[in-house]
Amino acid sequence: MIDRLKRFWHLPPTRRWQRLKFAWAALVTRCWYGLSLRALGRGSIIQSPLFWTPEYIEVGNDVLVWPGCRFEGIDLDTASAGTAPRIVLGDNVVMQQYCHITAAGQLSIGAGTLMSFNVSIQDTDHRYDDIACSVTHQPLTYAQTTIGENCFIGARASIQAGTHLGRHCIVGTNAVVRGTFPDYCVLVGAPARVIKRYDPVSGTWRRTAPDGSFCGEPPLMDTASPKPLRTFVETKQ
Repeated sequence: MIDRLKRFWHLPPTRRWQRLKFAWAALVTRCWYGLSLRALGRGSIIQSPLFWTPEYIEVGNDVLVWPGCRFEGIDLDTASAGTAPRIVLGDNVVMQQYCHITAAGQLSIGAGTLMSFNVSIQDTDHRYDDIACSVTHQPLTYAQTTIGENCFIGARASIQAGTHLGRHCIVGTNAVVRGTFPDYCVLVGAPARVIKRYDPVSGTWRRTAPDGSFCGEPPLMDTASPKPLRTFVETKQ
């Protein structure tokens, strides 16, 4: 205990203040927020949500949520689809300031995933078919969305409805992501595309061609067709 106090005292003043704020937030999380959350693991810290519906949220162990985040489960427009809102944050998930998650079904964030600031993740879209009616007043559509374990999602990225990210995917700043992406890939752009993925043979991350093959190698080919395979990333835009 004395050694811990010594280490604390030798921190810069700003870090000491931060540690004290974390300790207070951990107490508030356990004693107050935990009463209304669907589930709360040990060691998690949630700091001043902007808005949330805690009855739809499950938080794993050692999760850290910075201030100003919004978590909203939507159950008004999904009864006919047979879905129920549920937001699941796996162990060791970190969400920086002003992230926004909206879910009408089960939306899972895999363990160890880090989201930078202003990230948006949702599993709903507004319909816009009726040009005589404001988009705001048109119904929502739902598409299951999942984020794999140990992903990194860069600042201001938008993960749209129907997206499935595999394990250890890296999403660049300002990317707009919709589609199904495999494990161990790097996505950038709007719409997002894979520019690099992990090669288990060489044990390195290598750049890829538009069809998903590694640069400098023959394209991924279908044995029944001369056209390159494009199922490596099945975009749904």
